[in-house]
Amino acid sequence: MDPEKPSFFSTRYIRFLGGRNTVFSLFLLLMIGLVIMIYDEISFIFVPLTVFLGNVILPIILAVIVYYLLRPILRLLEKVKIKRVWGILIIFLVLIGLITLLVFLVFPFLKGQIFKLVEELPTYFIQLFNSLDQFLRTSIVKDYYLQIENDVTSVLNGLPAEIGDFVQNTVTGIATGISSIVGVLTSFVLAIVTVPFIVFYLLKDGEKLPNYVMKLFPPRMRDDLQEVFSGIDRQISSYIQGQILVSMCIGFMIFIGFTIIGMPYALLLGVIAMVTSVVPYLGPVIAITPAAIIALVKSPLLLVGLAIVWTIVQFIEGKFISPQIMGKSLHVHPITIIFVLITAGSLFGVPGVILGIPGYAILKVVVSHFYTLFKRRYNKFEPVIENHYEYTNHKVD
Repeated sequence: MDPEKPSFFSTRYIRFLGGRNTVFSLFLLLMIGLVIMIYDEISFIFVPLTVFLGNVILPIILAVIVYYLLRPILRLLEKVKIKRVWGILIIFLVLIGLITLLVFLVFPFLKGQIFKLVEELPTYFIQLFNSLDQFLRTSIVKDYYLQIENDVTSVLNGLPAEIGDFVQNTVTGIATGISSIVGVLTSFVLAIVTVPFIVFYLLKDGEKLPNYVMKLFPPRMRDDLQEVFSGIDRQISSYIQGQILVSMCIGFMIFIGFTIIGMPYALLLGVIAMVTSVVPYLGPVIAITPAAIIALVKSPLLLVGLAIVWTIVQFIEGKFISPQIMGKSLHVHPITIIFVLITAGSLFGVPGVILGIPGYAILKVVVSHFYTLFKRRYNKFEPVIENHYEYTNHKVD
């Protein structure tokens, strides 16, 4: 090669783009794109794996949630010299007793409220719409409202055939939805049946699982993997335990507050608030909707009481409960949480909304660790900076 002739990477254009590292990055992106394209062409090969994961993912997720809720209790029993297997059996017996107590004492009353609310909810909606219609007909926007009503009526009267097709398609969609719901319920029942067995083995051998996984990798990678597994374990544990405790506190406070102001279905609305509060930010909005509809129909005074109770609950939860229970364990900004919930909900529906935040936390741990390894390997100035800090600290000391 002619020593005076510049190489490809030293040409002015390549140096303008960033040099050798830029070319390598572009080549890497090209390879990733080719892999994605090839996978898209042969995706049918992975259909059995997708079906398998779709069937086992729900019981595994439920089992992992229960495992992280019960693991502190098992560790407490081990501290008092109770063997792990006997501790697991004790926990299972206590859980069976609590579930039996709930089924025979709480569930009948809750079931009665559910059936009564489902029966009366259409009446609440009709009364709400009638009140809204009367208000709009006498408000300052009545002319616009009547014009919109006339336009909608003329459109509906002029399209009888389309209405028939719409009704037929709606009925077909409802039938398809019912069959889908039956399939989901069947999968959920099977998941509930298999969860206790998975939880038992997770409690028995779950803490050994990272060691089994690390043995599959070279010894020099095991320390880094240990850090990643430890970070993931802390993130999942703190999120699940903290979020469940916060949700239970919110449900209990909602029940007490609604009972004080005389809100109908106080227990049921408290349970709904407890369940939906698992989802940050979006959960409270979902929880307050049925209560707001009932209060609007019943009386303005009840609506004021609802607003007072909800404000007090949100204040106590935001200022005292969540900071003490959740703390700053996830280190996720509220804006990031909202974006994650919107994106995960659009991609995966309700499961994405529920699992979006812990999934993001796990991904953040993995990416952060590998980014640290990348900087440690390729940052040539890091030792100089560390020495500078050591020298500065030594001088200050």
